[in-house]
Amino acid sequence: MYHHSGTAVSPAARSAAGVLDHPAGGPGTAEPRDALLFQRCTWCGTAMYHRLLCPVCRGSELRTERSEGVGTVRHSTVVHRNSPAARNVSLIEMAEGFVVRGRVMGPPIGIHSGDRVRLSTTKDPVRGEPVFQLVDEPYRAWT
Repeated sequence: MYHHSGTAVSPAARSAAGVLDHPAGGPGTAEPRDALLFQRCTWCGTAMYHRLLCPVCRGSELRTERSEGVGTVRHSTVVHRNSPAARNVSLIEMAEGFVVRGRVMGPPIGIHSGDRVRLSTTKDPVRGEPVFQLVDEPYRAWT
């Protein structure tokens, strides 16, 4: 039987917010200022967000990768509590294969499953979660 020892988690994965990293770079550089970081298991290749162990194989050897920031809304709901105005809370399935909770900019009732989104440079001031913007305005038949 093979036993995994130790926990290999990068400092970025242990950051207080665990959402956005501010790598070296900024205006005038090719490197993006804000990036969504995720982990990938070195044993089975599963992509995950903000975990200490792989949810598939329970491996602890995770490497940190940078997401391209493109995803699809899997689920969205409108929340009315702890806020002066209604806001949406969405689960975003990222192109790399992991799911992250965040907010999509726009009218809360206008965000639907299947909408394509891109990571915004804005960060949610209340919860510290990533904020996304719609990539294109989806066609909806109004009846």
